[in-house]
Amino acid sequence: MRHPARLGIAALALTLTAVGCSSDGEGSEDGTGDKAAAHRTTVTSCGRTLAFDKAPERAVALDQSSTEVLLALGLQDRMAGTSNLKTKIAPEYAKAYDQVKVLSPKILTSEQLRAATPDFTLGGFTDYFTKDRVGTREELARLGLPSFVSAVDCPKQNGTGKTPFELLFKDYADVGRIFGVEKRAAELVRQQRATLAEAAKTKEKVRGEPSVVWVYSVYGDTPYVAGGTAIPSEMSRIVGAKNAFDDIDEDWPQVTWEEVAKREPDFLVIGDLSERGKPGDSAADKLRAIRANPVMAKLPAVREKRVVEIPGTEMDPSVRTSKALPRLVAGMRDLGYVR
Repeated sequence: MRHPARLGIAALALTLTAVGCSSDGEGSEDGTGDKAAAHRTTVTSCGRTLAFDKAPERAVALDQSSTEVLLALGLQDRMAGTSNLKTKIAPEYAKAYDQVKVLSPKILTSEQLRAATPDFTLGGFTDYFTKDRVGTREELARLGLPSFVSAVDCPKQNGTGKTPFELLFKDYADVGRIFGVEKRAAELVRQQRATLAEAAKTKEKVRGEPSVVWVYSVYGDTPYVAGGTAIPSEMSRIVGAKNAFDDIDEDWPQVTWEEVAKREPDFLVIGDLSERGKPGDSAADKLRAIRANPVMAKLPAVREKRVVEIPGTEMDPSVRTSKALPRLVAGMRDLGYVR
C-alpha cells in the first residue's frame, strides 16, 4: 500500500475511534434501536471474521454492485462515498444516490479511501483489495477498517453446493445484520426469490436444452464469456438453457472466436456496457466484432440473428442480476425456444 499523507492517517484513526462501528439506532427499522446497537454482530466475509459493536456510519463502496446493495437497503445516509460506476445508477436508486459523495468515477486508490475516513468498506471482488488499489484486507484491518467482499467472489469459502444467487442473498442478509436492517434485507431476498421462481417456470416450456454463449466484453478480437462459475451459468440453468462454456471453472474466461464457434451455441447473449464507454463495450460493438470474424459469421446463431441483448451490469452479481432473468426468458421466447 502506498503511504498516504499523515493527515489522512490521522483523520482515519480519529474517525475509527469516534464513530467506527457506531450507530444512532436510526437505521434499524426493526424497532430495536439502541438495544440492537448494544449487541455485538459478527459475520464472515471471504474467510475473514468481521465484528461490529455498532452499525457503521461511514461506509465506502468500491464498485457499483456494492453501492446499489447499500442503496437497495436504504443505507445512503450511512455512506461516506462511492466509486467505480460502470453505468448509470439504477433509476429506482437515483434519488438516494444523489445524496452520496462520488469519491472517484474509477477504481478507488488507498489515498482516496483514507481521505474519506470510513469505518467500513465493501466491494464485489477481492481484486479491489490489493496493495496497488485500496490496500490488502490485512492492511486495512490493522488500521481498524473492516472490509467486506461479496460471497459470490469466494464460493469455496462459503460451503459447497450454494448457487451464486444463494451467495448473493447471503450478502444481503450479512449487510442487513451489520447495519441493523434485517427486515429490509429479508424483503429484498423475498422479492428476488419470487423473480427466480417465476423464471424457473419457463424450464417446463423450453424446447430441448438450447445452448448459449454469454459475451460480456470484447477487447480487440478477444471475447470474454461466461464460464461455469459465473452467475449467467446459473441463470441459464434456471430457465432450462445450458451455458456452452459450463466446463470452464472460471467466471469470465478469455477465449477465442474459434472456440465459441466450435461450441455451436444455439443463441448468444450479449452484454451492453455502452455507458462505460470503452471500445467494444456496447452491444453494437460486440455484434460488429462477431460479424467481422469469418468463423463467427458462418455460425447459424449469427447468420439467423439469434441474439439476446442484456445490460452488462445485470450479468454481474448485484441487486440488478435478477432483472436479467425476465429479459432472458423474453428473448428466448422471441427466438422460439419457449413454447
